[in-house]
Amino acid sequence: MIPFLFVVLVTVATVVIGIVATRGAKTTADFFVAGRSVSVGMNAAAISGEYLSAASFMGIAGLIMKSGYDALWYPVGYAAGYLFLLLFIAGPLRRFGAYTIPDFAQGRFDSPSFRKIAVIFVLFIGFFYTMPQMKGAGVTMAAILNWPYAIGIMVVGTVITFNVAVGGMKGITLVQAFQYWAKLFAISVPVFVLAAVFGSPAPDSGVKNSVAGLPTVASGTTVKVKGSAAFPANVLATPVGGIALVFPKGAEIEKIAPVRKLAPNEKLDGLARPSEIYGMTVAGGGAEGLDKLKDVKFLPGTRLTSVPIPVLVDGQPLMKDGKPVTTTMKFEFATPTEVRMEAVDGSPDSPVAAPNAPNDKAWEHPFGPLTSKHGYPLLYTYSLIIALVCGTAGLPHILVRFYTNPDGRAAKRTTLWVMVMLGAFYVFTPLWGTLGRAHMPELYANNTTDAVVIKLPMMLENKLLGEILSGVTSAGAFAAFMSTFSGLLVSMSGAFAHDIYGKMLRPNATGDERMKAFKWAAVGVGVVSMVLGLFVETFDIATMVGWAFAIGAASYFPLLLLGSWWRGLTSTGAASGMLVGGVASLLAIVTSMLLDKKILTMDVSPLVRSLLEQPAIWGVPLSLIIMFVVSKLTASQIPADVDAKMLRLHAPEELGMSKNYE
Repeated sequence: MIPFLFVVLVTVATVVIGIVATRGAKTTADFFVAGRSVSVGMNAAAISGEYLSAASFMGIAGLIMKSGYDALWYPVGYAAGYLFLLLFIAGPLRRFGAYTIPDFAQGRFDSPSFRKIAVIFVLFIGFFYTMPQMKGAGVTMAAILNWPYAIGIMVVGTVITFNVAVGGMKGITLVQAFQYWAKLFAISVPVFVLAAVFGSPAPDSGVKNSVAGLPTVASGTTVKVKGSAAFPANVLATPVGGIALVFPKGAEIEKIAPVRKLAPNEKLDGLARPSEIYGMTVAGGGAEGLDKLKDVKFLPGTRLTSVPIPVLVDGQPLMKDGKPVTTTMKFEFATPTEVRMEAVDGSPDSPVAAPNAPNDKAWEHPFGPLTSKHGYPLLYTYSLIIALVCGTAGLPHILVRFYTNPDGRAAKRTTLWVMVMLGAFYVFTPLWGTLGRAHMPELYANNTTDAVVIKLPMMLENKLLGEILSGVTSAGAFAAFMSTFSGLLVSMSGAFAHDIYGKMLRPNATGDERMKAFKWAAVGVGVVSMVLGLFVETFDIATMVGWAFAIGAASYFPLLLLGSWWRGLTSTGAASGMLVGGVASLLAIVTSMLLDKKILTMDVSPLVRSLLEQPAIWGVPLSLIIMFVVSKLTASQIPADVDAKMLRLHAPEELGMSKNYE
């Protein structure tokens, strides 16, 4: 109940601040760019508040808990991307003086048709970015109130949509600035309390207790597991230390398979019969279909014991570093149920290695479970870095905020302060993931590590203190997806109202008509975003945001970089690069998502699978190369006033070259 009260408090504060700030939103410029009068400090806090999404507040901690060292690239990349903005884009973009990034696209190349392509990518990137925010809403409400995932999405989405539709950019600037400080407080203060109570994890293993280098849960711990609709979150991989799984309500298993992907010449050492197979023994209620490893049914009360299984090659144990190689089995649950985890010997005092958890060595070192899952860890890592760093400079909802500064110099100072504010925040997210691994490893078992920031405080013996701290983090999580979703709605609604309605459909529309279009667009975009959020419950929050960054890196980043600094870029070249690089990256990511969900079942090589999941390593160079080559071939299309445009982008405002759209 206390966490819910904190959520209500931050929600009410958000709405009230938004309404108060909205009193000054009277003109078109107020709605789209906050009157271009936002100070450096206020805008830096607002940008930071908008940028620190559910991925930053919940997703990074959950992904670090889940995957360890490799996930540290997310906070590093999120913050480092602003260095690119500071050096190459922030100042020129503000001096150009547009309302939206599609305005820049048309104005830079005198091409109304190019505006249409630019608008499409605003929507692609925006909708991809809204999905993890919606998941954050659903997960938070499920954690603190046991609401169904869909209800949490609908409630939060409706509140934010109302706030944006009423106040536009002017209304949310003060809201987002407030939310940055709320999030910094919520991510930092509770972790100090938890560290003081729990103590730091053991330096040699990352966990206080371990079995076979894995974090442990108390024998008798019960978790809820999901069904096949939630794949891959319905998978439970048994630990190498051995475990007994008890199914109090029975279970329906779609598939049982080895955790290790066996080579063609490798086999498992084990028997195939109904009561014992590959080291698993059944007691209690009994099992049906165990010998087939598909469509297995465990009756209520069944106790399944799973121990490591030797891997054989030509009938002999496979050896590595002088030790026999073993594996265990993983279960894909067909329907939701409960699983109780017990020690193999049945002792209530024996610790049990947590299912699904990576071992200490993989968790603490580079090229662990995140980047190595398809067998090309270095490629995966570099591609992720490119997506995060370049993608930061290709996010329309972030870029548009620079138009709210009075001038280009203020935009650059704002960017510098954003780097400081983000750095202060990201210091704390790895601590949450580390504490979660040490003190709440049961989150591994049911694939809910994204909720570690909300649930970890509830582990405190002082329940009142735990509820208060969970309330603080829940409020911070709400501020995270509320501020980011607000910015996304402004960006996408502005694209509909200003670019599609005001520039394409009704060029003669008055300011009042465009503001009305903005409000209706905000409602429509909010509804679509809530619907999309229903389909991404099984994906990691930070991973989904990384995909949005990858699309931005292959589309808007090349446009803004070359468009700001190379006079030879033509509209045909820029459009070709954006379309080929951006759409190809989008299709690769969608294909990867469909493969993850088993909607697509085609067989692809591990290399192709890595390139589909992290396309920035080829998408960004592809876009840049196409822009360069096609621009050279269409050099006759370079605008006649390109020198004046370059001066407008780079000359100090005192020279009078810059101008603002009205």
